[in-house]
Amino acid sequence: MASAAFLNEITGTAGVSVDKLSAALHIPKSELAIAAGLSRDAVSKAARSHSVTTQSRLREMSEIINRVIPWAGSELAAYAWYRSQPLPSFGDATAEELVRQGQGEKVRAYLGRIAAGGFA
Repeated sequence: MASAAFLNEITGTAGVSVDKLSAALHIPKSELAIAAGLSRDAVSKAARSHSVTTQSRLREMSEIINRVIPWAGSELAAYAWYRSQPLPSFGDATAEELVRQGQGEKVRAYLGRIAAGGFA
């Protein structure tokens, strides 16, 4: 599946769908919560899953994974990269660690520089 299709698959009228994102990545909601730096309730309760904070984190995570899909080859490989690849520009923190700390925008900017031919 192409990366544009990934975002279309997981996004609905109310934003990023927790159910669709966890299904696309083949992970339980509890793991999704950890990967996005959210509480379990934030992804399991409908009212909380639509909150600005939850949607912001899910959107950051989804956009980072989406950016990496063409390089990684698949959604699952991109998710593995998100969870485990140390980023030298950030003291070897992973994208997951940075999103959990609320620094997802910095990761997106970093990936944008790399995509444009810049250095890490």
